[in-house]
Amino acid sequence: MERRNQPLARDAMAYVLAGGRGSRLKELTDVRAKPAVYFGGKSRIIDFALSNALNSGIRRIGVATQYKAHSLIRHLQRGWNFFRPERNESFDILPASQRVSETQWYEGTADAVFQNIDIIESYNPEYMVILAGDHVYKMDYELMLREHVNSGADVTIGCLEVPRMEATGFGVMHVDEKDRIVSFIEKPADPPGIPDKPDFALASMGIYVFRTMFLMDQLRRDAADPGSSRDFGKDIIPWIVANGKAVAHRFAKSCVRSSFEHVAYWRDVGTIDAYWEANIDLTDVLPELDIYDRDWPIWTYAEIKPPAKFVHDEDGRRGSAVSSLVAGDCIISGAALRRSLLFTGVRVNSFSLLEEAVVLPDCVVGRNATLRKVVLDRGVRIPEGLSVGYDPELDARRFRRTESGVCLITQAMIDRLGR
Repeated sequence: MERRNQPLARDAMAYVLAGGRGSRLKELTDVRAKPAVYFGGKSRIIDFALSNALNSGIRRIGVATQYKAHSLIRHLQRGWNFFRPERNESFDILPASQRVSETQWYEGTADAVFQNIDIIESYNPEYMVILAGDHVYKMDYELMLREHVNSGADVTIGCLEVPRMEATGFGVMHVDEKDRIVSFIEKPADPPGIPDKPDFALASMGIYVFRTMFLMDQLRRDAADPGSSRDFGKDIIPWIVANGKAVAHRFAKSCVRSSFEHVAYWRDVGTIDAYWEANIDLTDVLPELDIYDRDWPIWTYAEIKPPAKFVHDEDGRRGSAVSSLVAGDCIISGAALRRSLLFTGVRVNSFSLLEEAVVLPDCVVGRNATLRKVVLDRGVRIPEGLSVGYDPELDARRFRRTESGVCLITQAMIDRLGR
């Protein structure tokens, strides 16, 4: 019997799929999985899905990891270790540990859940909220859970409304007038429109809500199918669409917005350009994503560090930052920042200029450097006098330069300059 006065999130478990490499981020994911990539000055990408779950009232969380998981696991252990079993809370890190077979890693997103069925069933949650761990957004899953229960769906799928011809790279939901999914089409050349908005299509966000018992039955059925690729989007969801009731949940219904946010913000920061742009957008006076919203905080590992420091006040050598975000333990010593975002522990030395720069933790920028439209990977040492962002041909030879002119710089690239 449904307990009407109790939030459904209390009876739910969030299961975050965080094993993806994110190969389009190139060298940024050489040593870390995409969900562990830094974002927003203090956070990692996965902190958004986890914070959404926590803020929604979900107190049982599992995170499935696979590709180069050490950085991610270390972050989760440091920043998400406050769940207490005596409060009926749990936080499980679930690496691909060959628990089902000595030769089998996670074969797909569905298999990453199937291999941990015993752990899930030991908690006995009534609902499962399956989440991708590599998107940036704020969402109240409680509202999606309620819609799932009220509609009587077998699965409810979180969906974005996107311009129809921009949906060709997504899994697209073809829905009827009541948002029941008629068919699920992977990366269609001609995406079906929404009945009430024919110029828009409903693209899957990789967020699924099930009753736990139903999901377990589907996972066991799928695991017994030798022809399955063990994937939610390719196998589980199409089967339910054809044989059960699948309903689309529109993100705008449960998107969390502060008084400053006017759009339903969701980003897949899966390319260098998208990653750079989403970080730099935070420097706007009123950014589309409000990370200062105290009503929906983005939890993360909060390092104990001294404050940021700006020193020197001479013409041409003034520590300053305009339209920039600067994290703790940064020292801007006689250098200038414009529309830039610096993570923890960065040092920028005298007479240098950073414009539209995303600088990951513990980087050091030498004197007289001028950097424009760059992403510096963690720990990069920029030599004195280096200029980036002014000569496209030279930049492309030395660094990874995108078509829009963003340069990703790693320490290995810097080391090659001296050869």
